[in-house]
Amino acid sequence: MHTNSDIETKLAGKGIKPTANRLLVYRALTEASGPVTLAMLEDSLVTVDKSSIFRVLTLFLEHDAVHAFEDGRGVLNYELCTTDGACNMTDGHLHFYCEACHHSYCLDTIKTPELVLPEGFTPHSLSFVVKGLCPHCRHSH
Repeated sequence: MHTNSDIETKLAGKGIKPTANRLLVYRALTEASGPVTLAMLEDSLVTVDKSSIFRVLTLFLEHDAVHAFEDGRGVLNYELCTTDGACNMTDGHLHFYCEACHHSYCLDTIKTPELVLPEGFTPHSLSFVVKGLCPHCRHSH
């Protein structure tokens, strides 16, 4: 379990001033079993209004505290960035979206390849999403 002090230290390392809502959203992200959507955060943080959660996520994205990836349905999923300070995309990994249960999974052990882009192109994010059936749904079908 992360204490508020631990979370405040992480946020400060990303250049983010800790507020009550930011602490709540960060804690919810640390306690999640995988990537979460805005709707999932809204369901778990009933004391925080939807627009506040969205503003916190936007701030976290701007400061590299979270990564976001689109899961194939047009829905953004959020997960904490494990890099201290500015993110250099070295912790990039594959994600898997189950088309049956609509759950997204981090495949942390499968890293995204290092890309060398043509001169003048500056990447801000990198996302690889594989779609199919998770082990549970595969056995159910």
